[in-house]
Amino acid sequence: MTSNCSFEATDRLMRSLELVIYVPIFVFGVILNAAALLVFCVSLRKWTESTIYMTSLALMDLLLLFPLPFKMHATHHLWPVALQPLCSVLESLYFVGIYGSIYTIMCIAADRWLAICHPFKAKQLRSPRAALGACAAVWLLVLATISPNMHRFREDGQADFHCFHRFSPEGWRPAVIVCVQAFGFLLPAAVLVCCSLQTVWTLRQSGQRSAQSRACIKIIYSSLSAFLLPFTPSHVAIFLQFLVHQGLIEDCRHRTRISLFLQVALCLSNITCCLDALCYYFIAHEVRSSKHLRTSLMGHRRANSSTSEL
Repeated sequence: MTSNCSFEATDRLMRSLELVIYVPIFVFGVILNAAALLVFCVSLRKWTESTIYMTSLALMDLLLLFPLPFKMHATHHLWPVALQPLCSVLESLYFVGIYGSIYTIMCIAADRWLAICHPFKAKQLRSPRAALGACAAVWLLVLATISPNMHRFREDGQADFHCFHRFSPEGWRPAVIVCVQAFGFLLPAAVLVCCSLQTVWTLRQSGQRSAQSRACIKIIYSSLSAFLLPFTPSHVAIFLQFLVHQGLIEDCRHRTRISLFLQVALCLSNITCCLDALCYYFIAHEVRSSKHLRTSLMGHRRANSSTSEL
């Protein structure tokens, strides 16, 4: 890989873009997620599977938002070496929030698939306690996976540094990137897409044209949007940057474009904190209507079963 490629122009551009992107995301994200917690914890006063998952998602989003002011400061200022432990903690919280959100959205899709596509099994398998256990498992998984390892991805040095920037070669090892891509994105994306498509198909095949059915389909599409729009470009960019670190892409023009694409995509991925508000809006309707919808689907399944026996 050539070493005489300059990224100064990209860095200058990103110093301006990050403020333009991060400030509204931080302001609206904090407001929307704090309001969601108030609605789920105070206004609804009913702990269903849906409200438990969405409360956990709002907490994940707030955890992702917390380091953003530090990330904006680090873009414009060098941090002293003594702050490297603090930087590792902030980076850990940031990535815990990202991948915790990814897995929580996946759990929401799987829970909805179980409720709509298998309403009889759902009566035995779904419960607020099971939802709470799934959320706790997601928190433990991302904390145990990311937090102990984050400090390894930053080089120890004696000079001042930019936090959230320029991870060490350890962070770009093939094993790390494969795990990030396969288990951090592709697996949850596959579960989300499969569950969502089958749920929509089941709703349409059931003949239900009620307001509850239409609302549930809107919830599915909003969940897909909150996942695919922010996270697909960022993980494509991570893969391209991995190819650069492996020496498979050496052209300076391509490397600078990939660097810009990566930084912009990672910035925009934080918009998931605001897109999740779509889920929060529809979830209030789901809490009120899901019991009636499941009852209708169970009745439809019983009718089909009776007809097939004739």
